[in-house]
Amino acid sequence: MFRTVVFLLASLVAVPVFASPDGDAVAKCIVDNTTGKDRKDLARWVFVAMSAHPEMQSISNIAPGAIDDVSRTAGSLFTKLLTESCPAETRAALRSDGPLAIQAAFRLLGELAMQELMTDKNVAAAMSAFDNYIDKDKLAALGR
Repeated sequence: MFRTVVFLLASLVAVPVFASPDGDAVAKCIVDNTTGKDRKDLARWVFVAMSAHPEMQSISNIAPGAIDDVSRTAGSLFTKLLTESCPAETRAALRSDGPLAIQAAFRLLGELAMQELMTDKNVAAAMSAFDNYIDKDKLAALGR
């Protein structure tokens, strides 16, 4: 059931990306030049940014200054990856595909970061908790 949940959630945000070989190369370079800590920092930035939405504020407890802290870390990582780790790949991808190549590369990195977080047993338990509230009889009726 957990895999089904992850698939459903991923399909809600997945947008097809068609990259050139240069776009693929910058994405590979970015992924290859990040650590698990880098990917967790990226996920932390996304989480904190999402907590700023009015609908999320009541269920999040983000410390004052956290947005600035995680944004600084994410900005530094973004800069390092594009200008120090992968400058040639970045230039080529920008020439071939424009800014969408960079967006696609970081989308891939974000997906990898989320996959890594989902392997934690506490996250898996929290993600599958909704299974207790699914009306399985109604779902079964769909197959009849």
